[in-house]
Amino acid sequence: MKKVIIGMFLCIVSMQLCYAQAKLPGAAATGITKEEQEILDLSKTKWTWMADKNVDALNGLFNENCVFVHMGGSWGKTQELNTIKGGFIWYKKAEVYGAAVNIFGNTAILLNDIDLLAVVGGNEVTHAFMVTEVYLKENGKWKMGSLTFSTLLRPVKMKGDNNQPATPQH
Repeated sequence: MKKVIIGMFLCIVSMQLCYAQAKLPGAAATGITKEEQEILDLSKTKWTWMADKNVDALNGLFNENCVFVHMGGSWGKTQELNTIKGGFIWYKKAEVYGAAVNIFGNTAILLNDIDLLAVVGGNEVTHAFMVTEVYLKENGKWKMGSLTFSTLLRPVKMKGDNNQPATPQH
């Protein structure tokens, strides 16, 4: 009975993973609008700013009421900028495997399938995440309203220094 339950659980999880990944580009080629490309480019630039600890640029990107949801908690703009500036979380490298944008009026929701190499509390860690970014268009400019990291069950794909997949550390 226990094996049947575990088997059913694994089937359900694998079906959900397949469904979630089918929503990302690459599964079905669709045209990208100029506005969607603008969000994709902004997100890519944001990852660079985070890796470079460029809090001045990030300050301009983050809406005053922006919220950040991490594995260890959630907080606002000021704490996120202080966390980056102080090196408590260093977003060293985000390897993006797929991204999808949905725009609803002045709101854009971006999903990124990534592996994130980060230094957290002095320890280097790599995790597979689905990152949800919410952008709000204010006075003709996109501002980030939310950034949420959701752990993925898939193995880390990012190659380490020895060309082997990096080992997730918890």
